[in-house]
Amino acid sequence: MSDEPGFPRDADLDYAAPTLSTFVYCSRAAEGVGDVEVSRIIESAQRHNLARNITGVLVFSSGVFFQLIEGPAAQMHNLIASLHGDPRHYDIVPLDRSEEKRERLYPNWGMERVDVDDIRAVLQDALGSAEDENNVAALGRILEHLASKPLDSLGRS
Repeated sequence: MSDEPGFPRDADLDYAAPTLSTFVYCSRAAEGVGDVEVSRIIESAQRHNLARNITGVLVFSSGVFFQLIEGPAAQMHNLIASLHGDPRHYDIVPLDRSEEKRERLYPNWGMERVDVDDIRAVLQDALGSAEDENNVAALGRILEHLASKPLDSLGRS
């Protein structure tokens, strides 16, 4: 690009990337929540997230949820509030929350269920960097829960 007046400089070319809010968390499923209920959650999310311009992934195995969601700040704020009020899970541990101008990580996924590679490693890393004592305790309970059950590899819905 040129430095002539009226021409954008390279630093000005990121205008196309939207400002996205991102929320990553893990939680424990409530008693009775299993694969059938998780499939319903995903189907509902796929219907509702499209209208709200929210995308993301959901990992579920051995009674533990791990989710990354991204979208416009106002829509994300409402979704996060509803997640905290959802009785289908508890011990919600926020792992990351940010807002930045960037491309989506999951541009075509209204919500998808993905395979579990090794959720223990992700949670242990989170435990190592957690500062909030409630999050440390919840992560410890989640890891303890995982230690008592084998991780099942679940395919995309």
